[in-house]
Amino acid sequence: MRSADFFVKCLENEGVRYIFGVPGEENIDVMDALLDSDIEFITTRHETGAAFMASTLGRLSGKPGVCLATLGPGATNMVTGVATGNMDHTPMVAIVGQADMNRLHKASHQAYDLVSMYHPVTKWGARIPTSATISEIVRKAFKVAKEEKPGATLIEFPEDVAKSEIKTEMASLAISDNDAPMGTHESIQDAAELIKTAERPVILVGNGATRCQASDELVVLAEKLQAPVAETFMGKGAISWEHPLSLMTIGLSDKDYVSCALDQSDLIISIGYDMTEMPPTRWDPEGKIPILHIDTKNAEVDASYRVVESVVGDIKKNLAALTERLPQREQLGEAFKRIRVRILEEFHSFKKDTHFPVKPQKIIHDLRMALGEDDIVLSDVGAHKMWMARMFHCYKPNTCLISNGLASMGIALPGAIGAKLTYPEKKVVAVCGDGGFLMTGMELETAVRLKLPMVVLIWRDNGYGLIEWKQKKAFERTSHIKFSDPDFVKLAESYGAKGMRVEKTEELEAVLKEALSHEGPVVVECPVDYSENMKLTEYLEQLDCNF
Repeated sequence: MRSADFFVKCLENEGVRYIFGVPGEENIDVMDALLDSDIEFITTRHETGAAFMASTLGRLSGKPGVCLATLGPGATNMVTGVATGNMDHTPMVAIVGQADMNRLHKASHQAYDLVSMYHPVTKWGARIPTSATISEIVRKAFKVAKEEKPGATLIEFPEDVAKSEIKTEMASLAISDNDAPMGTHESIQDAAELIKTAERPVILVGNGATRCQASDELVVLAEKLQAPVAETFMGKGAISWEHPLSLMTIGLSDKDYVSCALDQSDLIISIGYDMTEMPPTRWDPEGKIPILHIDTKNAEVDASYRVVESVVGDIKKNLAALTERLPQREQLGEAFKRIRVRILEEFHSFKKDTHFPVKPQKIIHDLRMALGEDDIVLSDVGAHKMWMARMFHCYKPNTCLISNGLASMGIALPGAIGAKLTYPEKKVVAVCGDGGFLMTGMELETAVRLKLPMVVLIWRDNGYGLIEWKQKKAFERTSHIKFSDPDFVKLAESYGAKGMRVEKTEELEAVLKEALSHEGPVVVECPVDYSENMKLTEYLEQLDCNF
């Protein structure tokens, strides 16, 4: 058997359904072996897009997504997507081709030490030096990628090893992934005693709770404590926005409605929170509020994150055990109730807005109305991301995906492809700025080729809106952030997709619903009025929490 064939069998053993990537000379044996496999190879138009697809599949499924590139420029192209998945803690395995082993000790065409190159952006990586190590390296790559906290791993596969023949019979290794252990009895009891002393606890929930499928346990804990729940960008949907204890999302600004709640808290119950999303200096710069840290790993050291007690291990099991030890509290505090009312009033106030270009708040309102509770929205990175995080409300986990670790522009379109392949029965929308869309817009051809019914909603402002926002806030002027755009409708049509344009604000919701009913990829161009950015900044700077 050829080593490449055995390698593919090891991937099959891991349950791999899709591999996203770009074929190259140094991985031709693997590509040939895939022809005899049930694994579906998705040819992408750029290696970054392949990695974004794999990371999104990993985030939604909990199983490592797989991407593939050749050596040299193929591998360097894929770094950003792999780094994104790693910092977002999504399980994924990157496979890169490599030159023959007898070339790697000297200067050689396209050859870099890829394991070393990827070392800072992966949890683990290894080169396959001989066919005898294939099963161990593949098994470890998938095991490490999935272990808490999950992330990216790398397999470097030299061309001559892939071509080599295996003369003795070999078998894939049995899968034996270990679940995270529960916290100790003492830590859970200490946490319960700490909570009992708190009069105004607030729960801060991150993506770790969703990743560990602990949303139900989170809600039960919140209801028992009558404690309000604030979500990070990546924690959106951990509790339904309709739940009376939900304060929606924190993170846009140092001061917002949700931060008013944290300011009034005498204990923050931090569940699955990751500092790479939003440093604690943003919501408690002096580290005055005591923290109960509940996560799969011990807390990062940070002067503003004052951990008093920790419960480390399986979040789902630990929350259930903790809740059992707590008495029922009567009702949510009046101040927290008023904060929630203000948040909901702001969301609904733009329902009938007719201003054109369309205000961000109106786009979000109509998008929410056009989608079902189970449908999936992916936000790219830009000014629209800040609005989506703050105002797009979720009913369920993993229905609004925001990359907020590395936060790479261009993730939404390829990510939507990964989402649609993971959940073909759900409607999927990629929300992009015109800048982010054009960074990976070539993957629209991939979506067309796969005949995927999905929508790309482009907020067009002819510029890098988020940077403009930050420049205006810092300097009251802008620097080199404007550009011209193509005709997005014609661009979509040239790829074979359907193109639509919002001409009047009143037609936005109808356009979105029509796009969502189409049997194929649709691009919707929507002009956006980003003058709302600084209006929001100025409003929040003057926000008085005494309401």
